[in-house]
Amino acid sequence: MALTTAPVNAWLLAWVALVPLWILVVSYEKPLQEVKQQKFFILPASFFLLPSLWGIGYHGLALSWIMGIHPMTWLGVPWWPSLAIALFCWAFITLWGAALVAVWAWLFAIAISKISSTGILPVISQKISGTGILPVISQKISGTGILPVIRVLIGTALWCALESIWSTGSLWWTSLSYTQSPHNLAILHLGQLSGPSAVTAAIVAVNGLIAEAWLEGRSQKQEVRRKKWIPYILPASLCVVLHIVGWSLYNRPLNQEAATALKIGIIQGNIPNEIKFDSAGWGRALEGYTTGYKQLADRKVDAVLIPETALPFIWTNEYQRSTLSFYQAILDRGVVAWVGGFGQQENSITNSLLAIDRTGEIIGRYDKLKLVPLGEYIPFYEILGGIINRLSPLDAHLVPGNSKQLFDTPFGRAIVGICYDSAFAENFRYQAANGGEFMITASNNAHYKPPMLTQHYALDVMRAIETDRWAAIATNTGYSAFVNPRGETVWKSGINTYEVRDATIYRRQTRTLYVRWGDWLTPLLLVLAGLMRFIVKN
Repeated sequence: MALTTAPVNAWLLAWVALVPLWILVVSYEKPLQEVKQQKFFILPASFFLLPSLWGIGYHGLALSWIMGIHPMTWLGVPWWPSLAIALFCWAFITLWGAALVAVWAWLFAIAISKISSTGILPVISQKISGTGILPVISQKISGTGILPVIRVLIGTALWCALESIWSTGSLWWTSLSYTQSPHNLAILHLGQLSGPSAVTAAIVAVNGLIAEAWLEGRSQKQEVRRKKWIPYILPASLCVVLHIVGWSLYNRPLNQEAATALKIGIIQGNIPNEIKFDSAGWGRALEGYTTGYKQLADRKVDAVLIPETALPFIWTNEYQRSTLSFYQAILDRGVVAWVGGFGQQENSITNSLLAIDRTGEIIGRYDKLKLVPLGEYIPFYEILGGIINRLSPLDAHLVPGNSKQLFDTPFGRAIVGICYDSAFAENFRYQAANGGEFMITASNNAHYKPPMLTQHYALDVMRAIETDRWAAIATNTGYSAFVNPRGETVWKSGINTYEVRDATIYRRQTRTLYVRWGDWLTPLLLVLAGLMRFIVKN
């Protein structure tokens, strides 16, 4: 499964990579039989080994780019403590992801053992036989046809529910859904129906049906095995149908009106983090962004977007910003600028994107909602703060923004995300539901390896599709881009290059099913799974 993400991008593997894990959980019969009668469902430690290894393999390899934060000597962190911090981060997020898989396997094992122990199929068969329905129908129902489908329903519901719970926390990135981005645009359009959970459900369900087909083929008698391909018709058909549904959503006309057009400029500053916060970095940033702003203003753009903390000054301090050449360029050229910098919230600092109008006034502000653990804040500071402070002098005391904030511009309301925010679909959905007409994201990413940049871009593509919005994406070192509501890339920058680019995007007021109703699919799957459990019990 890890090979489906950057740098390999073998996204097709996602449709089979869960099969071995599914088979191993379903086939874990002997210990399940021993614990069925226990009040508390306790499995031996050996049961969790395989799911944990699968989770470590997926999350650990997919997120291995986190080691790119080392070395942090440019922040004053010695080489060895820097390595220790990077390894701790990698190990923690890997085990956090592995825990999700292990919990899923445990809950799935509970559900399928209870179903098997109650004998649902013979019971249904008996009831149908008692109603006088043809015996052949009863015989088919009492076979293996229904139980696999029930298992797939429960397994899919549990995976989606766990992903939904995990995504409400601070550590979230590797949803199964993002393995398809930006390559499989058809299936990504299922996100317009119920967000990333719709894509995840599709992947899990197809994997589950393939696994169940394999299990059924293995259990068939020798004389029947000649037609062992027949059980694979169901997962293949489901996969095709899901792609057809996504393709129909993908092919809907955009119907853009000239009155909704916005010409947006992006500046990719390419300022290495090693110099970003010293005088040399500040000088280079001011020169690069001021020059790029003037070029874009001469091209008659409506607004200019620059990356996260591109100009690392407290922009809410009027005196401080008034001394900057970039600010003077705004007053001179009169083009709206969306500036990545710092804001103030009482005695704390925020990582903010600020809208500066032609008069130099701040007319809009978005504070980064999801701060990076250990990079921008210290989780469990009362416990870990002393340890981290001994390892490094990092000042990790930023505060997050309000989850209900909105970002107004002279052109209408925008949907905004700053860096890590891109992993959290609900934030974008909320802004779209409250009038966001186009999407802008600003990121730094300079201290990470190319796979992270690719994965981050993949998340932004998903958010554009889910909300059905045009997106302008500005980063410090790549990938900056313009993306249309179909997820198609209009333009994409290189990596570690200084670039100045403009393109026309369009404001939209459409409301996808996901924007209107949120993630309705996960509760529905849980209700259906619970209903099946109720039928089994009774």
